[in-house]
Amino acid sequence: MGSSVYVASVEGSTGKSTVALGVLQQLSRRVGRVAVFRPIVRPDTDRHGGRDYVLDLLIAHDAVDLAYEDCVGVTYDEVHDDPEAALDVIVRRYHAVAERADAVLVVGSDYTDVGTPTEFSYNAKIAANLGTPVLLVLNGFRRSTDDLRAIADLSIAELAANHGALAAVVANRVGPEDLDRVVDALGGVGVPAYALPEEPVLSQPTPADLLEPIAGRMLSGDPELLSREVTGLVVAGMTMPNVLDRLFDGAAVITAADRPEVVLGVLMAHASRTFPQISTIVLNGGFTLPPQVQRLIEGLAVTLPILETDLDTQAASAALTAVRGRLTKDSPRKIDTALALFEQHVDSQALLDQLAVARSSAVTPLMFEHQLIDAAVADRKHIVLPEGEEERILRAADVLLRRGVADLTLLGDPVAISAKTAGLGLDLSAAQVVDPENDPLAEQFAAELHRLRQHRGVDLDRARELVKDVSYFGTMMVQLGLADGMVSGSIHTTAHTIRPALEIVKTVPGVSVVSSVFFMCLQHQVLVYGDCAVNPDPTAEQLADIGISSAATAVAFGIEPRVAMLSYSTGTSGTGTDVEKVSKATAIVRDRAPELLVEGPIQYDAAIDAAVARTKLPDSPVAGRATVFIFPDLNTGNNTYKAVQRSANAVAVGPVLQGLRKPVNDLSRGATVRDIVNTVAITALQAQQSEGGSW
Repeated sequence: MGSSVYVASVEGSTGKSTVALGVLQQLSRRVGRVAVFRPIVRPDTDRHGGRDYVLDLLIAHDAVDLAYEDCVGVTYDEVHDDPEAALDVIVRRYHAVAERADAVLVVGSDYTDVGTPTEFSYNAKIAANLGTPVLLVLNGFRRSTDDLRAIADLSIAELAANHGALAAVVANRVGPEDLDRVVDALGGVGVPAYALPEEPVLSQPTPADLLEPIAGRMLSGDPELLSREVTGLVVAGMTMPNVLDRLFDGAAVITAADRPEVVLGVLMAHASRTFPQISTIVLNGGFTLPPQVQRLIEGLAVTLPILETDLDTQAASAALTAVRGRLTKDSPRKIDTALALFEQHVDSQALLDQLAVARSSAVTPLMFEHQLIDAAVADRKHIVLPEGEEERILRAADVLLRRGVADLTLLGDPVAISAKTAGLGLDLSAAQVVDPENDPLAEQFAAELHRLRQHRGVDLDRARELVKDVSYFGTMMVQLGLADGMVSGSIHTTAHTIRPALEIVKTVPGVSVVSSVFFMCLQHQVLVYGDCAVNPDPTAEQLADIGISSAATAVAFGIEPRVAMLSYSTGTSGTGTDVEKVSKATAIVRDRAPELLVEGPIQYDAAIDAAVARTKLPDSPVAGRATVFIFPDLNTGNNTYKAVQRSANAVAVGPVLQGLRKPVNDLSRGATVRDIVNTVAITALQAQQSEGGSW
């Protein structure tokens, strides 16, 4: 059984789920197995399939590998029927969960039941019986520092009366101007104190939240955009020009369905670059849009959610005004915002130390990804994304900007990017958008490209033509220091992505070939596989370069390099041209990098399996313990990494290009948003390394 923390509050609307999500994220950075436990649940009968939406949010986190049913204690009804019997059940179910985890996040009740002071007392009693320290969350919305301190003192006294232990206090939803004063006021309670600012987006409803209060239906639009935040309501009961004057970003426009001119006018404004982007249209009155208008909307492929209800304007407006948003698993932008908020305002390392959460010696895939993101955030770099009009890139850019991973430049047509961003409900206002076709930098880039490539017959006119290509334009940004790195390849080929880098950026001194590695994130370790993406059949000299570069990459990402030069033969057991190539490459590595632990030729099983290694190479410091695997050719490497990924359920992060003076990374055509986020973080870290001269 590992460490645990009990996140509790003394009232509702504290934003406790934001704090709980932040703590869960930080726990997943330090330990391999994280569990979530909810002692008391109130099933949501209106949405979420009758499940507790807070628990649903938390178990959806990548670090949690437990079923919903495993994480539930009891219901409110069971507590009412027999509090002591319910407590026994809670303790028993908690220990069943804790036995399967290195750390447990316990989330107290939500004050959606009777809302009396006894509810916090019961939570305190649960925490004491679980032996779990309490992280107390206070509601700082429109409260003075004196009020917050008084509430904290009363809560701490109640906790002590029930023999609970306090670990820390977090005041949430505090006015941004009061953060320091609140921390100072709470600092005297004897435990670490933190303050999170009020973030309106976290309490804003989404179009999905609006459906149930008005018994609504979705008429048309993209269901994914039901998770976009609604910042306010506009009742469109006036002429069209006056409606247009009242639109604002994120508005939900309410209008009667027998006003088709308003519907079409608002849709045109939403699609226009000169008007705000709204979140939804709500048609009320129980009327039906004329079929001609419906056909027109269908032909325009409108993605904006259009909802309909039978309520009249007054009833619909009143019902929607009362809706308060929730942080749920279906609101990715809110999740990213909540995580960024927690990371910016809470000293997570100090908090986990206070909770006595020991750091795991194993590195899980999720922990490795967190390390990438954390290091990138700590020294923020500027990354250019040439495929700025591609949906996955745009979605990843939204995540990257919200999490503060990197500054971004998107290449492409600004009108097309703006339209797609609006259609996807994304906020990329912090990104720079550049059109290579029309940007003034194109002439400067052309002159520089002509200077660099004129010996290859590239005249100025040809250079002007080339820099209009997004890959060349992005590479020139990196070359001239206008960006720290480039990530591309989700819709372009590997050749299209890296050819400009080979021509312009070129390799670091002493490296003859650009190669790649994948970080293979297995259950309890991270391995480096190279080269599985670039060089089809490297020579012995190139293979040695790949081995040395891959070892350097491993070191840069915190992996101790023990290099296995792979072959179908181990030691001197086999012969042939391929074996001789690997033998020669191994000798070159030993000569050029005598400090490296390297073994070759060696078979894969002898490199990774200690039992096999004891039989085949018992005295080798690498056999059975290899961390860097160098494959003799692309066919072998690519097939092996895919097979390992499937059989071990491993996460493959990469490919990561190595050997270039400045970082340029390729993406798989099937790259997910998560892959893109990880690759941008890796590229930012490579940029940090190249500044230090060691990459």
